[in-house]
Amino acid sequence: MAGFAVLGTGRIGAMHAEIIARSRHSRVVWTYDAVPDLAERAAALCGARWTADVDEALADDAVEAVLIASPTNTHADLIVRAARAGKAVFCEKPIDAELARVEECARLLQPYPVPIQIGFNRRFDPSHAAVETAVRAGEIGELEMLVISSRDPEPPPRPILEACGGLFRDTTIHDLDMARFILGEEPVEVYATASNLVDPMIGEIGDVDTAMVVLRTASGKLCHINNSRRATYGYDQRVEAFGSKGMVRSDNPRPTALVRYGPGGTAVRDPLLHFFIERYRDAYVREIDAFVDFLEKGGPSPVSFEDGRRALILAEAAIQSARSGMAVKVDYGVKATS
Repeated sequence: MAGFAVLGTGRIGAMHAEIIARSRHSRVVWTYDAVPDLAERAAALCGARWTADVDEALADDAVEAVLIASPTNTHADLIVRAARAGKAVFCEKPIDAELARVEECARLLQPYPVPIQIGFNRRFDPSHAAVETAVRAGEIGELEMLVISSRDPEPPPRPILEACGGLFRDTTIHDLDMARFILGEEPVEVYATASNLVDPMIGEIGDVDTAMVVLRTASGKLCHINNSRRATYGYDQRVEAFGSKGMVRSDNPRPTALVRYGPGGTAVRDPLLHFFIERYRDAYVREIDAFVDFLEKGGPSPVSFEDGRRALILAEAAIQSARSGMAVKVDYGVKATS
């Protein structure tokens, strides 16, 4: 069983700790959080020890891997510290909100070639993954258009908004990774437009809450991404791939498949699942399974450091485009070696 230290035990970190503890192939050895009560609570639920000192967890030989789910601005530093300690790394997205820090992280990692996987969980959603499989198998002929809708039920609290790096780096980055995953070739041009339509506070802190992004690949494939911080009907997550011979679509799952007919409505279905932990529960389990399998068998990372870097490059291009009103050519620079 792979021994984990979970660094960051807020909502998503505690969920990861639970998934690791429930698996037959992994266990939680240590939990850490800047708020000790959170680390202690997660440790109690997982049968682990907790610490207020990251180095204590990293020094333990029983720890083979670390899972980083702390605030975004701590990710790069913790990746490097874990790698120096010889631990494999699973890090929630993004690697950092600043591209310069990601590039510096890649440089610092060069002497420490530990296994690294970035937490773009949507690749592991059964339905989204089935879209990618169908596209690769040629079921829709040549892929021509990809449409990704990603809308949150409500904005997160202001402290999270102020720390997350903004809509494009925090939310759209998931969709940019999905675009790369399904398109099968790199976007070379980005056009984005954005507005503040949901909450004036989001505009006051210099962010946007509503956005559309169009990506174009060198062969001319197009991808449209639309994001909103508010969907009154629930967490709306859909992917549609259209090609020369047809279309495949990943729709929103619901609590049940029951459809009701009566005087109160026709073809009434359950509301959408509320938010990301409920919607992507299976994906979170599958990505941890993939990481443990990666540790045992080696081979290429299921979602590499370079995947994380390139998704952030696309997010930065989208920000630049939204500010300038112009399409932006994408420069991926030198491939990260990690």
